Amino acid sequence: MAKILITSGPTRQYLDPVRYLTNSSSGKMGVALCGAALDRGHRVVVVSGPVNVEYPAEAERIDVVTTDEMLEASRRAFADCDGLIGAAAPCDYRPRRVAEQKIAKTGQPLQLELEETVDIVATLGLAKRIDQWTVGFALETEDPRFRALAKLERKACDLIVLNGPQAMTSETNEIEILDRTGTVIAVAEGPKRRVADAILAEIDRRLVGRESRPS
Repeated sequence: MAKILITSGPTRQYLDPVRYLTNSSSGKMGVALCGAALDRGHRVVVVSGPVNVEYPAEAERIDVVTTDEMLEASRRAFADCDGLIGAAAPCDYRPRRVAEQKIAKTGQPLQLELEETVDIVATLGLAKRIDQWTVGFALETEDPRFRALAKLERKACDLIVLNGPQAMTSETNEIEILDRTGTVIAVAEGPKRRVADAILAEIDRRLVGRESRPS
């Protein structure tokens, strides 16, 4: 069995002490993945952004807020894990300047200068050991398979799970799993727990313990 790091939920990037950028990720897919992994006998560490869901008690939970915090917590945890499932939706941008005081209304347009945040899955994927694996998620609205495969390659993932924006707040999901050749190796739809079971089945079949298998 494996020790698996799962990232889950959104992150927040503050504009001032009370306002922030984020997205509608609920953490429900992360909960489902934790449950599916635990039921298969794996150990689970979940690094979660701010969510209103409960992870299984058997999972080690690390709470974070910002994308940088999620990266640092994930980097520390991944060092002692066999694999990563990057199901979180970290905020992709942050303001170049965070106001020290609450930004007051002036009656005029407010201009924000944003910069990209670090890519967590890519950072861990490019630095992984030969005995580690990474599975990413790609949420796409156009050219989905092409964009998912591009992400798989850029992030050095072993598999990538493709889904759409409707999955963010829903109780259900519809996914395709692609391997490094761009082949769709599995599809699943329905309640997120059923989808998570399908994802873990492919991970167990293709990735878990592969370093000890004969070539």
